[in-house]
Formats: sequence, structure tokens, C-alpha cells
Amino acid sequence: MKSFPVYSAEITAGSLKVMESRVIAGLLLDEIDDAAWKSALVKENVLQTRSPQTAYRLAQLIRNRLETMSPDLWKLVRDGNKLVATHACLAATVKRNAIVADFLRFVVHDQLRRYEVKLTNRDWIEFIYDCQCRVPNLPEWQESTIIRMRSSVFQILEQAGYIDNTISRQLQYIHIADEVLQFLCENNEQTVLHCIQLT
Repeated sequence: MKSFPVYSAEITAGSLKVMESRVIAGLLLDEIDDAAWKSALVKENVLQTRSPQTAYRLAQLIRNRLETMSPDLWKLVRDGNKLVATHACLAATVKRNAIVADFLRFVVHDQLRRYEVKLTNRDWIEFIYDCQCRVPNLPEWQESTIIRMRSSVFQILEQAGYIDNTISRQLQYIHIADEVLQFLCENNEQTVLHCIQLT
């Protein structure tokens, strides 16, 4: 498996993108070459984007996430029902981006333990401040980047079911799809499992 940076603002490029992830997972499972990859993205426009540049950007974002996991997870993304595919995308996103992982681990879990009912913008600001205090060499993000990161993370939480929507942000308990739990257990992905599973 590849080695990935601990913290990154890459998350601003998109939320879970489940439908697009199904397509990319299929291309990865087909083991196509670079020419076929380019043709699929540009000529066939399988991601239905407005420009080749957007297609490449989105495809790379999703590929970076999926390639943190083995092809067995890609199959869950491509072939699973909506819940399975969503939670499989969540697992890959959490493994790829520590901002998402740590927000779940340090904020969402803690809020539920304290019986808080919703997430706020202040929760995000305090989380970023905490990251800046404890993570060495953290990038100095501009305020606009921090806001875009917050937007993407809250969208991910909504799509995965942790909050009801991105307006009220009411917290909800969820059950991760059994197929995804099984994959994570069998592949020793305990860190990811701890982040996404609410107990």
C-alpha cells in the first residue's frame, strides 16, 4: 500500500462522491491501462463532468482514496447497495484523510458521549485549533480553505448518516454496513473501524 500524508486540505475537492466512486472502482477493478483510463474520462466522459480537467481532478481524488484499500473494498463500492457503497467510500476517505478521521474520533465521538445533540461551526474551529496545537508542521491554511474543509466534512457526515443535514447538523447514531465492518475486521483496519463505528 502507498504511504500518505497525515493532514491535507485535499478534502476540499469533494465529499464522498459515491456514484462517481462506483465508476472509478469499476475502472480500477478492470485494470485498464493509461490510454483506456484517459479515454474513459475524456472521450466517454464516464464521470459526466463539464471538462477534462474536472474529470481528471475528480478521478484522481477518488482513486487516491480507493487505493488506500484493497480491491475487495472496491467491489463493495462498485457492487454494493447504496448504504454499503457509501460506508465503503467513507472508510477509504477516513483512511486517506486524517482530518476526517480525527474529526470523527475527537469531536463526533466525544459529542455523542456527552449527549450533545448537534455539531456547530465552533466545534470545527476548536478542532482546527487543536490540530494546530498538537500536529507538528501542520500547513497554515487560509480561512477560506478551513471553511471549505468544514463544508466538505459536514457533507461527508450527512451522506454517511452521522448528522441529519448540513443545516441543523443534528447528531445521529448509525450502524455501519455489515459488509464494510467485515472487510475492515478481516483486513486489520482497526484504526478506520474505530473512527467510523459509534458505540
